[in-house]
Amino acid sequence: MNLSQKDKLYNWHPYTQHKTAADFPAIVKGKDALLWDENGKEYIDAIASWWVNPFGHSNTIIADAIYKQLTTLEHVLFGGFTHNKAVELAEKLMGILPSNQKKIFYSDNGSTAVEVAIKAALQFNYNKGIKKTKIIAFEDAFHGDTFGAMASSGISFFTEAFKGSLLEVARIPVPTVGNEEKSISALQELVKTNEYAAFLFEPLVLGAAGMVMYEPKVLDELITICKNNNVITIADEVMTGFGKTGKTFATDYLENKPDMMCLSKALTGGTIPMAITTFTQEIFDGFFDDDTNKALFHGHTFTANPTGCAAALASIAILETKEMQANIQKINTSHLAFENKIKNHPKVKTTRTLGVIFALEIKTESVETYYGTMRTKLYNFFIENGIILRPVGNIVYILPPYIINEQQLQQVYDTIEQVLEIV
Repeated sequence: MNLSQKDKLYNWHPYTQHKTAADFPAIVKGKDALLWDENGKEYIDAIASWWVNPFGHSNTIIADAIYKQLTTLEHVLFGGFTHNKAVELAEKLMGILPSNQKKIFYSDNGSTAVEVAIKAALQFNYNKGIKKTKIIAFEDAFHGDTFGAMASSGISFFTEAFKGSLLEVARIPVPTVGNEEKSISALQELVKTNEYAAFLFEPLVLGAAGMVMYEPKVLDELITICKNNNVITIADEVMTGFGKTGKTFATDYLENKPDMMCLSKALTGGTIPMAITTFTQEIFDGFFDDDTNKALFHGHTFTANPTGCAAALASIAILETKEMQANIQKINTSHLAFENKIKNHPKVKTTRTLGVIFALEIKTESVETYYGTMRTKLYNFFIENGIILRPVGNIVYILPPYIINEQQLQQVYDTIEQVLEIV
């Protein structure tokens, strides 16, 4: 029995209907932009393993930082203690985050980073004696799998089983080109009610919706509306953070900065699970009180794990190198060239590019579901051809490691062109 067969006996995978799923390739090795399975087959990881490995697999700089930390201090509880790496990472983040972000709260993954932000927004108002129990989010957004994050997500089949058990969330249209005024008007109507604690959004790119993009100018306007109506703004940068959009954070494109930010995925270069929620001083001050009950009672066993902090510090150091910044620009240039080549293909409905993110939507006769037949057909074709891509319905996107070389990237482009001939 091989690894894939044994896996099927024991393991329950995310987002998987196991009755219909095929055996999964068992990956045994990774280096840079490549992965190898137990049979020796090579794959180009064109989505950086769910957007978390921007510096490739088995990065020795991050690995060395982790090893050094493991042999110094692998873990210490963060409730009642601190340690040098948590302080160093907080100091480093203060230098690269928007200047209004002043406090760092550690957690374990993107969902919990969002969960912390939602809880903080609700309790911030509660601490002041203000009843605001609802959240505003975009249609088709995805913010995670924990209850608050899930409730804020707009992909219905993720939440269908939990209706009636979720936080109340109002959704507004994504302000894509032509829909800006609809989005602005919808937000204006909601904030008038004075019932909403926060507006939660993926800045500029909705990842799980298929890399749907919109412009910074309209997001600036939405944030202004919220600020003028005492609605807390939360930027979910779990996907967009650490270089994906061409800047360190998507919010770096904005004039108006959010009250909170959620970070994870690429934070540790794809090595150790870790997340961060950041806050303005004003938000933090809403919990700073003689009354113990006004503290933010949220925490995890591995909060601010020293090894994760060490990995994050190494990851940020790599991101800031001239070489890595040049790589990001090179990928963007390659994406734009491919977009110019492919956008007029008879089977391509639309294309979009920002930073290292490229997406195209395939023309279809009918509406394709998230995990529908076209998605399965596309996914299987890519895997058969040694390319790891995870289409969303009829949308194919690329979000590669920043260290991918031109030959590998061209192979990804060529395979996408090939798949257009069979759909």
